[in-house]
Amino acid sequence: MFGFLKRKTREVFSPVDGEVLKIESVDDEVFANKMVGDGVAVMPMSDTFCAPIEGVVSKIFSTNHAYSVKSDKDIEVMVHIGLETVALKGVGFERLAKEGDAVRAGDPIIRVDLPYLTEHAKDIVTPVIISDESDVKEIEKKIKVVKCGDVIMEVK
Repeated sequence: MFGFLKRKTREVFSPVDGEVLKIESVDDEVFANKMVGDGVAVMPMSDTFCAPIEGVVSKIFSTNHAYSVKSDKDIEVMVHIGLETVALKGVGFERLAKEGDAVRAGDPIIRVDLPYLTEHAKDIVTPVIISDESDVKEIEKKIKVVKCGDVIMEVK
């Protein structure tokens, strides 16, 4: 009867081929304890990281290790490629998009040298976080093996 009051479900897509893991399993207390927001992590199996939602690239860190995409409505998703990868100072990362670009889910943002990251980063596990500023009441997480563009979270 009051269907117009029901929150619309928004989908968040995997930014990379890999295995989706619980965010609590990430070996970094900032992510595991959801200090910057809730989400999942993906253990990447390919080298190209894409937009997880349709929107605008709102931030790409100068070292290219993390980026955010903000929808035109009420959600912002951050992709943090690996753990402690800021220490690599951009080595192993290639920027394919720029801040302010309009993107569709699946559009490439960053390409990485995965063997280099595997050898030099603390971990290549990639947190995919719904920012705390997003208008989110509930997140349904899909823990499974995915390809870039597969649904990994449904947000209400």
